[in-house]
Amino acid sequence: MTTLSATIEGIGFWSEGLPDWDAACAFVRDGTLAADAPRRPAPQLLAPNERRRAPGTVAVALEVAQQACRAAGRDPATLPSVFASMHGELAITDYMCATLADQPATISPTRFHNSVHNAAAGYWTIGTGAMAPATAISAFHATFAQGLLEALVQLAAGEEAVLLVAYDGASTGPLANVSPSTGLLGAAMVLSRTGREGARRIQVMLADGMPTPPDGPLAMHARANAMAPMLPLFDSLAAGDPGAALDAGRNRLLRATLFDPESPHG
Repeated sequence: MTTLSATIEGIGFWSEGLPDWDAACAFVRDGTLAADAPRRPAPQLLAPNERRRAPGTVAVALEVAQQACRAAGRDPATLPSVFASMHGELAITDYMCATLADQPATISPTRFHNSVHNAAAGYWTIGTGAMAPATAISAFHATFAQGLLEALVQLAAGEEAVLLVAYDGASTGPLANVSPSTGLLGAAMVLSRTGREGARRIQVMLADGMPTPPDGPLAMHARANAMAPMLPLFDSLAAGDPGAALDAGRNRLLRATLFDPESPHG
């Protein structure tokens, strides 16, 4: 079967008590949560007034995206991006539906523009001045796996590097009974075609099957969030494990293998 691969140049991470990738790695090693971790991300990409108004999902997406780009030493403005989220901003979507049903004339234009699924991608491209393509993906529990596939396909099609951002927040309203989610969770990776000394590589392949219930530290810590299906990969990255199996859709797996090349071009 066809395999796709890339170098992982930089990683960003944010969850409750774990405000960056270093904190996530420390948690995997010894279970330590950052004592002074903020309760909400505060991405410096946004002006202070916009930072206060932005939904939590936008804030966490921008925060981890910035972290990953800094770790990779890449200019965000040059990178095509893939933003993966099961729900987008479901709290605002619920508000929109309820307001349209009861008092449609009172709907807020400001909240409306945050209701679209590509809101985080829009904030990112405007804030960084990025003119490269930005893609927004949702595929229920397979959202992260399909976002990773999209990023790797773009590399295979000729892009030098791609930013992948995955995030979700709390669900609310009637849809919370169908697709529950709590807290904020986000992670990002800058992926590239070429090797880099000291950077791990990832290789993926689609296969039949179902993932086993995850039991890694990160997967257990944020298991109630809709983006939790991505966490087995980040547990493996933090622990130095050889890989993980990700939910890629009904009866499908995305098998991800992680390895350390012997040279920058290995």
